[in-house]
Amino acid sequence: MFNLNNLKQEPELDEEESSVLLSIGDLMSGLLMIFALLFVTVLVQLKDREEPRRVIVGTVVEQMKGNNINVNVNPETGDVTIQDKILFDENSAELKPAGKIFLRRFIPVYSRVIFANKDFKKEIARVVIEGHTSSKGDYDTNLELSLLRALAVSKFIFSNELNFPTKWELRTKVMAAGRGEMEAKQKVDDPSDRKVIFRFQFRGENFSEWYRKNQSLQQQNR
Repeated sequence: MFNLNNLKQEPELDEEESSVLLSIGDLMSGLLMIFALLFVTVLVQLKDREEPRRVIVGTVVEQMKGNNINVNVNPETGDVTIQDKILFDENSAELKPAGKIFLRRFIPVYSRVIFANKDFKKEIARVVIEGHTSSKGDYDTNLELSLLRALAVSKFIFSNELNFPTKWELRTKVMAAGRGEMEAKQKVDDPSDRKVIFRFQFRGENFSEWYRKNQSLQQQNR
């Protein structure tokens, strides 16, 4: 016998299934909206973070040119490169008199940029002074020499021989490092590889991330 009750129940089941599907669809739409908002928020934060860094780098470039300081400034990172012949004699980690004169001109201007305003000061977490050598000579000797040169520059900056208004603030940000021939052109004694670099590590970058970023940029610029 045909049961009329069955006809009444089937539409009710269809309605329940439709209701469940609509709920899942609404949930997915809500999640997608949340992810979209988070993505936009991250993009805005990254843009806000990049803007002061570009201003800082641009200010470094302007100040070096404006004060006729003979250095090479990377327009993307703000790295300041000083050829070692300005600072040291060959195979020596003792600053030359001419090197000290150069640092007396360069450091006050460079430090003034870092502490130009509270935003710059906050954004620049660290200044790394790196010594570099060419591939000429023994690897271990080059590594040691590069570190000793970076330390010599750092010690001179904070010695009694050099005075500038932001000296003690700068001390809290500086770190010396030796890179030796690790970033030199392979098997080529290129004088341009012998240098001291002042590098910014910006706020929010842990050291490993900062190091990888700089390694990548150096490879691109070669």
